[in-house]
Amino acid sequence: MKQPLISRRGLLGSGALAAAGLSIPSWARGQSLSHARQGFGELSGDTIDLSIGNHHFRTGGRSGHAIAVNGTVPGPLIRLRQGQDVTLNVTNNLEEDSSIHWHGLLLPFQFDGVPGVSFPGIRPGETFEYTFPIRQTGTYWWHSHSGLQEQAGHYGPIVIEGEHAHHMPDPRYDRDYVVLLSEFTPRHPHDIARMLMVGEHYFNRQMMTVGNGEMSLEDRLMWGAMRMNPRDISDVTGATYTYLMNGHGPADNLEYLFQPGERVRLRIINGSAMTFFNIRIPGVKMQVIAADGQEVEPVEVDEFQIGTAETYDVIVTPPDGSHALVAEAMDRSGMGIASLTSHAGHRAEAPPLREPVTLTMADMGMGGMGDMDGMAGMHHGSGGMVHPQMDHPMRDTSLLPDDVKVGPGIDMVSPMPMDRMDFPGLGLDNVDHRVLRYTDLKAAKANPHRMPTRSMEIHLTGNMERYMWSFDGKQFSAVTDDPIRFGYDERVRVKLVNDTMMAHPIHLHGHFFELVNGAGMMHQPLKHTVIVQPGGTATFDLTANEPGDWAFHCHLLYHMHAGMMQTVTVRPLRQEGEA
Repeated sequence: MKQPLISRRGLLGSGALAAAGLSIPSWARGQSLSHARQGFGELSGDTIDLSIGNHHFRTGGRSGHAIAVNGTVPGPLIRLRQGQDVTLNVTNNLEEDSSIHWHGLLLPFQFDGVPGVSFPGIRPGETFEYTFPIRQTGTYWWHSHSGLQEQAGHYGPIVIEGEHAHHMPDPRYDRDYVVLLSEFTPRHPHDIARMLMVGEHYFNRQMMTVGNGEMSLEDRLMWGAMRMNPRDISDVTGATYTYLMNGHGPADNLEYLFQPGERVRLRIINGSAMTFFNIRIPGVKMQVIAADGQEVEPVEVDEFQIGTAETYDVIVTPPDGSHALVAEAMDRSGMGIASLTSHAGHRAEAPPLREPVTLTMADMGMGGMGDMDGMAGMHHGSGGMVHPQMDHPMRDTSLLPDDVKVGPGIDMVSPMPMDRMDFPGLGLDNVDHRVLRYTDLKAAKANPHRMPTRSMEIHLTGNMERYMWSFDGKQFSAVTDDPIRFGYDERVRVKLVNDTMMAHPIHLHGHFFELVNGAGMMHQPLKHTVIVQPGGTATFDLTANEPGDWAFHCHLLYHMHAGMMQTVTVRPLRQEGEA
């Protein structure tokens, strides 16, 4: 699956474009188009037509039903320009309602594409017209927000160029590629949801047991008391997933071509339903230049973790030869793989999967307790934190604030949650090379300085055995009439506390927030999605300056489906004494 060997230096006129078999809008001339043949088509212009329909998809030895947009999985790359007004006509040819959410885009809320929150959805046979101005630049993506369609292939990439990109190409790179990560499974998404409800370990083939020598009897009893397993890393794994790059599985031999000496921009999008990926190119350093579409001061790393719904742009200067572009699933049950190569047809050797990841005390919100022995002492009362009636400190619901609803939806409570912004991601804290951390990110341009006038704490809660997920113990179906309220232009500091032992990528629609990561208030990086590590906290500052109703949710699809979602309302708050 070769990529065209086209660089920006070579695309100097329409003749070169015609010879390459590519079309390009006048405003994009001079930019690299080498991403345009990576498994999906490309659409641009002021009016774009998209059609949602049933499809059959195959990769490697797996095949099954899919949902395609304009006939492909992933759907087409939508290339836009800052400052334009775009109309996107979306026709639903399915036998069920559908939608498209423009992930990370700033737009009027009625065009955000979330049924039940910002619009009613698109009924079978109908066309919905999305019309909005393009106010930003960067790397983003689009996907269905209806049911579990995203899992079935209903997603695609977005690239927004600067207003003057057609005559002011970026001098930092010579070649521009989109790398869209996802998964494919022949199982119907609702079957997966049902299996997770029946047994949350259904897809886990890496469980630790006493019998295989990986766990002592004492540790097994301790984890059993929590009704958890230290290999509970991912709910859905490579046991049923094939991991994709631009719709291509590892057997498809996807290539990204370059010429020696070129600087290559990789726009990496995690468009998966349930997978955190660890990204590396063994032997090639990566310079991170943007996070969630927003530019950051360049950071050189060897590897980084990308949560579901995040995007990172990196620049690499690979030496002559073939290099493996690796997207290893966080639980190390499989990987997406492609060749970054200067020799067409030459496949880079994939590295072996690394050892499975095992959870630690810090992942249980006991970061200051030391090791399992410390937990055992705590369990037997030596720590002074455990109520006599509690079977384990992680079930002490008295530690929760009063506004958290305690009930069957909560079976985990982090006793000592700590700020984990400096944590590189599960499994990456003990590698011997440089790994990106949120604390490395600094906004490339200074943000307006405003102190928050209010603070808010939101707990991420769940019950693994019942597969119930929520904010503050309240599942979405129970809180639709009780949204999170912000006053227009209000500046709020929000602290997310993860009381569970799973990492959650939390996404706020319609806004960018600033990570409170030690960068200083003028350079806190802007993001639309933040990973909240197990048993940890993450804090952001939000200027609520986009009026309307917005979705706020965990971007692990089955967690959102099981209730970890809320509505955020931004409008003038009622003044004291008003009806």
